[in-house]
Formats: sequence, C-alpha cells, structure tokens
Amino acid sequence: MIKIKKSQTADSRTCDYSKVTKEQLLESTNSHLSDIRKGFDFFILLLMKQSANHDLTKLSHLDDFYRNFKTRFKETDWWELHQEKERHHFNNPKYIPKDINLVDVLDQIIDGVMAGMARSGSYRQEFISPELLKTAYDNTVKLLLAEIEVSE
Repeated sequence: MIKIKKSQTADSRTCDYSKVTKEQLLESTNSHLSDIRKGFDFFILLLMKQSANHDLTKLSHLDDFYRNFKTRFKETDWWELHQEKERHHFNNPKYIPKDINLVDVLDQIIDGVMAGMARSGSYRQEFISPELLKTAYDNTVKLLLAEIEVSE
C-alpha cells in the first residue's frame, strides 16, 4: 500500500486559503511532493516487473515459437498463445486484457520501437484507438487508487 497523509492546505480550491500560513503551505507542498514520488515508485516497480516478464512465452514455448517462425507464422498456435499471455499485444480485440493499463501501452511502444529499430532500422506505427487509450487511462487510475491509503 502507498500510505499518504491527508493534506488539505496545499490547494486554494480545497481549503480556506486566507487562513493558510506560508509554513503550512510549504509543509503541504513537501507532503504532496513525497506522495508524488511514492506514486512514481509504484509505477517504476510495475514497469520493472513488466520488463522482466516481457515475451516470456518466446522462451517458455521456444519449440512452438520456432515452429511457427519457420512457417512465417502460417501456423499460429504459438502466436495465438503469445497474444493471449503477453499483455502488450492488443491489436487483436480478442486478446485485449479487460484491465489493460498504460504500463501495457508503454510496453507495446517500447517493444515496437526496439524491435523495429533493431530489425529493420525503422519503427512501424501501431494503431491504438482513442477508446482503448481511454480504457487504459481509466484502468491505470483505478490501479493507483487501489494502492492508496490516506491517513490523518
């Protein structure tokens, strides 16, 4: 859990700003900055986990991957498994995780750029719908909210 302290004096929209001292504003601002770092740390850990798990089905199912590869993916049993298990493959609506989030989107971006540059020297633009981005955004907010505990 991400533990943050209630801070009602850092925003003139949520407090009576006429009664907030400069010292209170400084304390509230420092508390807010600490909370922001905790939020970033949470996502850094998620990104590190996603990085460590990226394309594991290429290793865990290497024989199937190689067999599909050798047919130029005319055989697709491994490819279908790969899309189902790897969260960053969401071009096929059948394999979009219901809880897709912006970490998954970043994973796809990183995958596409790195693979494209290493293999052909260029990036092939992937399509992502505004609706999917909105869903990923909303799910990312839910993910963070579920981790926050506010204390007095």
